[in-house]
Amino acid sequence: MPTHAQIDEAIARGRLHAIPRVVEAVYDDANDEVTMRFENGARMAFPRHLLEGLNDASVDQLREIDIAGPGTGLYWPRLDVGHYVRGLMDGVFGTRRWMQQLGRKGGATKTAAKSAAARENGKKGGRPKKSAARAARPV
Repeated sequence: MPTHAQIDEAIARGRLHAIPRVVEAVYDDANDEVTMRFENGARMAFPRHLLEGLNDASVDQLREIDIAGPGTGLYWPRLDVGHYVRGLMDGVFGTRRWMQQLGRKGGATKTAAKSAAARENGKKGGRPKKSAARAARPV
């Protein structure tokens, strides 16, 4: 049977590995971003347009954010949109389909730097050809 001291020590160890809990979440319309403040004082902000379900929301709808659970989720009740804090910390801003759309938009971006890099790769012969052995291998 564990002692009270052992139980207290186990709880303290568990807290060290737990996700910091959100104690405040605000929408900053001047910067068009959502900011989370954690119980340990750390802050994290991200552009609103990255979060699935918030693109067409009004400023009033965006400002109304509830902290769900024990600080592990954000919920916009007027939009019926929720996001898991751990996912946001890991850069997951929506469903798999949403994340694929974000990736396609990023990949389709045309900048001078991206064009210059493509030209340099072209001078080196471009993308390597797939070998027959590699092409026949199941993925």
